[in-house]
Amino acid sequence: MSTTATLAAAAIGFVVSAVGGRFLIPYLQKLHFGQTILDIGPSWHKNKQGTPTMGGIMFITAILAAATVGYIMLLVDTTSVNWRGTAVERARYWGTLLLALSYGIIGFVDDYIKVVKKRNLGLTAIQKLIMQFLAAGLYLLILYTAGDTSTVLIIPFLGQLDLGLLYFPLCLLGIVYVTNSVNLTDGIDGLCGSVTCVAALGFMLLSAVLGFGGINVLATALAAACLGFLIWNFYPAKVFMGDTGSMFLGGMVTGLAFGMGMPLILAFLGIIYITESLSVILQVISFKTTGKRIFKMSPIHHHFEMSGWSEVRIDLTFSLITVAGAVLALMAVRMI
Repeated sequence: MSTTATLAAAAIGFVVSAVGGRFLIPYLQKLHFGQTILDIGPSWHKNKQGTPTMGGIMFITAILAAATVGYIMLLVDTTSVNWRGTAVERARYWGTLLLALSYGIIGFVDDYIKVVKKRNLGLTAIQKLIMQFLAAGLYLLILYTAGDTSTVLIIPFLGQLDLGLLYFPLCLLGIVYVTNSVNLTDGIDGLCGSVTCVAALGFMLLSAVLGFGGINVLATALAAACLGFLIWNFYPAKVFMGDTGSMFLGGMVTGLAFGMGMPLILAFLGIIYITESLSVILQVISFKTTGKRIFKMSPIHHHFEMSGWSEVRIDLTFSLITVAGAVLALMAVRMI
């Protein structure tokens, strides 16, 4: 690994994100960019009404700055044996950032419609999906044209499977699914940020073990920026990341997994994201078919809220589950 690039990414990611709150939060308040709390949520969330949203701009800026400086240091660090600057490495590096930024822009448009145009639901589901699939398709095209053409899927603990042309549509679906799952995780103070911080730390460890220098720098930037953001977002939150932030984070974690050539590693590092979205799917299926609900409320973090868990307890528990997922992921990659 390039220690210099990693340390620079960590420092810049944290400082820019943390310090950014001092300037962005008052500005969002001045613009009256406050969160609208829907009636379908827990009643006690009403006291969060008006909390500034779109705070994800803080860690987006931090990650882009950290990634840029980190990339320059990777280029000048001749001692790094895990970064050769090949076309595939460059495509995975900048492609990840482009994917995340594309999703962040989609989230920003959605937030803008909700906050400024006063349409609570923002973009329609169809509009979101079209833009999300286009962004995912562009990302996969960038990787393919750079030479990342393998259609072999690494299945943790089990082996490998060549999917042929089926690989690409499945990847499209996977990217969109995981990104929306991350978006669903952003439902209480600090949850999405803390879970993603831990997942990013897991990616840092795995990329170091596997020798992916560029992905290591990106994962470091992500972890540090999320940590800086949590200063403002942990309970009681002074700012929310909004879809701007959660969609960006979804793009980052999927890009990191693809950047290591192991998208299915998200089954472990993204176990909370997947559980959140599955809880919604199961809730809908159950209610539509039997008229009964499995959970008191979905996504599942709201179920635990309704069961009396504090937001801090949920954050810590879900983060610890992600730690366990990271341990399993490390065990899986050591068998490759």
